[in-house]
Order: sequence, then C-alpha cells, then structure tokens
Amino acid sequence: MKKANHNHCPALLISAPASGQGKTTFTAALARYHRNQGHNVRVFKTGPDFLDPMILEQACGNPVYQLDLWMVGEQACKQQLYEAAADADLILIEGVMGLFDGKPSSADLAELFDIPVLALIDASAMAQTFGALAYGLAHYRPALPFAGVVANRVASQGHGEMLAESLPDSVNYFGGLLRNEAITLPERHLGLVQAEEVDDLENRLNHAAELITQTKLTSLPGKVIFETVNTQTTEPLLKNIKIGIARDAAFAFIYPANLDVLKEMRAELIFFSPLTDKAIPEVDAIWLPGGYPELHLAELEQNKSMFESIQQHYNNDKPILAECGGMLYLTQSLTDKEGKKADMVGLLPADGKMQSKLAGLGMQQAPLPEGDFTAHTFHHSLLETDMEPVAHGVRQRGNNPGEAIYRSKALTATYLHLYFSSNTLATAKLFK
Repeated sequence: MKKANHNHCPALLISAPASGQGKTTFTAALARYHRNQGHNVRVFKTGPDFLDPMILEQACGNPVYQLDLWMVGEQACKQQLYEAAADADLILIEGVMGLFDGKPSSADLAELFDIPVLALIDASAMAQTFGALAYGLAHYRPALPFAGVVANRVASQGHGEMLAESLPDSVNYFGGLLRNEAITLPERHLGLVQAEEVDDLENRLNHAAELITQTKLTSLPGKVIFETVNTQTTEPLLKNIKIGIARDAAFAFIYPANLDVLKEMRAELIFFSPLTDKAIPEVDAIWLPGGYPELHLAELEQNKSMFESIQQHYNNDKPILAECGGMLYLTQSLTDKEGKKADMVGLLPADGKMQSKLAGLGMQQAPLPEGDFTAHTFHHSLLETDMEPVAHGVRQRGNNPGEAIYRSKALTATYLHLYFSSNTLATAKLFK
C-alpha cells in the first residue's frame, strides 16, 4: 500500500518571551492532560536539550526527539513531523529560549511548517504590561501563525482578570495557570533534574495536567498538514559491530535519534553502567555520553575493575567516543564544585574541574577526521591539559575556536555532543 504524501494532525508549538517562563512544565502538563484523555501525544523539543525531553517523555509516554532546523536539518525535521502525524492525535513542540531567539529560531520552525504558536508568559511580576508583551509576540512577524497566549504563575483570580483585560481583541487568551509549587520541577546546574531522579514526578505531572482544566486548552487544536520527503535508505555500515553504551544516572545524555541511526546501520547496542557493572561488555566499540559524573565521584572511583576494563579496550586499539561527561570520566581526576577530588579512568593526560558558572554553551560544527557533524556544547567544567587537539569546533556565531577535539589511538574525546544523523558515514567510521 502506497504511503500518503501528507498527514494531518492537531499541533502547537509552545514558546515564550524568554527562558525560565515554565515552558517545559506547561508542555508536560498539556501532554499529560491529553494523554489522560486517551490521546496519543507526540512531543518534540527544539534545541539540543537532553533534560527537558526526559520529563516530556514521561509526560506523554512516547520518545521525545529533537526538532531543530540547524542541528537536525530541515528535511529530517519535516520527515519526523510527517511520521509522527501518521498515528498521533496531537503534536506538541517545546521551543527553545524565547520565541525569536537564535538563528534559526522557534519562530522560524513554526513559520516553515505552519504550526500555530502558543506563547506562555510568566505573569508573576506584571499586570497590564502582559497585554503589550502578548501583542508584540503576536505581531512582531506578520507571517507567523499565532494561536494565542497563556499566562503562567498567576497570583490570584483577580490578577488573572487584569491580565485578560489587558489583551487586545487580536490576541486569543487561553487562560492562566495559578502559581503552584506542587508542579514546579527541581533544577540543578545543567537545567532540570533528570526525570528518573524526581521521586514524585508522576504526581507532579498529573497535578499539572489538572491545571489545564482551568484553561481553554482542553479540546484539541486545529489540524496541520505535514508533507513527506524522499528519504534515503540507511546502509548497514555497522552490521555485526557491537557497541557498548554507558547509560545510568551518571551518563544519560543520549539522543533517541542517535540510537536509531546506530540501529539502522545494524549495530548491536549493549548498554552498561560504569557505576554498577564490574566491566564493559564484550564489544567492538564504546560510547561514553555526557551526564553527571561529578555527582557520583565516589561510586565511579571505587569501581576500579571498570577502569581496568576500559583501559584494556583502549590498549587494544578499539574505538571509544567520549562526550563531555564521558570525557571527564576518562581524565586523571575530576573535582566537583565543593572541591572534592576523585581519580578517574586515566586515559587522558588531563584533569577536570567543575565551575560554579557556565563554561561552554552553543551549537557548533564538529570537524572530526572522519567528517563533519552538527553538535552542541553545554558544560560547567574546565579541562586542564597539555594535550594538542586534532581539531576545534566551529561556532555558529563568532570566529573564536570552538571546543577542542582530542584523539588518542582510537579514542575521540570532546565536550561536543555529536548528532549522528548529520553524518551517518562518519558515524560508522567512528565506531569501526
């Protein structure tokens, strides 16, 4: 049976005037509300975030993929939306930062795919200015499909009435969510706390979903048409290659799309825990993704048999990809923000030190010897080393060198998180 060249599905892009307005909590609330109504909800995240998608996946019950015009690419974004629309009852996209921030921005994505924008505005410290801000978001770009606004962190019924009265007739008001600490998601230095670490996350999500009943968002939005693209078949370039992937509370920053690419190339994926397993599994290559090794220094340091297992793999000239937290794990030592220092695997002549402030942020092109990847960086640590990089990332903005990319034997280590779909051939070379 021939596939239709387009699918229809109700859809909204959730954005805001800035970061910190409550987009993730609100998107999760909306997803959970409609899931509780029996709807199949698919959620996407604009930008390179790892933490928000963990919460959103718990809320909607489906894997959450990145939908970013620069990192993922227009054609791949288009195909992901088309495929999601085939069986979803609702598609929600959580934007990144403010609506018009970045190049490309959330607004660019919404305009390209004609997805209505629902703007969430933190109204906790304003009254009638809410109307001016809403008007500006709605009219700043005339071609932008704009559904309307929702007020967040509303203090009282009277406050909500003031907000509603401030809006011009040209901007739809979907209501407000009263301030509620019971739904606030905990945070730490890289953003939200990982979903599996929030003990009462289910209660918070269901409580947040109840707040949607106070708004005009209980019915599904209008349908959007999503077109298909001509996709190429992925070659089985990693057939019979076993890849060991670190995945536990210390190493969890993994794009579902990256796993999909490895599976499509017929790799066998075997997950292991540097925290609890005695050794790596019998594999041809290792991937150590980013995460929070600094929060698990004692457990990692005590697991000496895991150190020896990884060292043996390295000495056998087998491939290792170590990204951000994965790279820190392979240094001589890692020191947390409180000054506590622990020995690490010791494959890199370097020491990692956590900082109280952000040390790296943004999208970069990663020019590896195997080929170029789209990638991003986001870290609060510094690497002290005399190692010479084989290359540096190329920033989206500015001419300063990006993150260093190190190579030692078959080990590739960098602060950059690679997006494998941006170069599948280079991905295959990395792991073979």
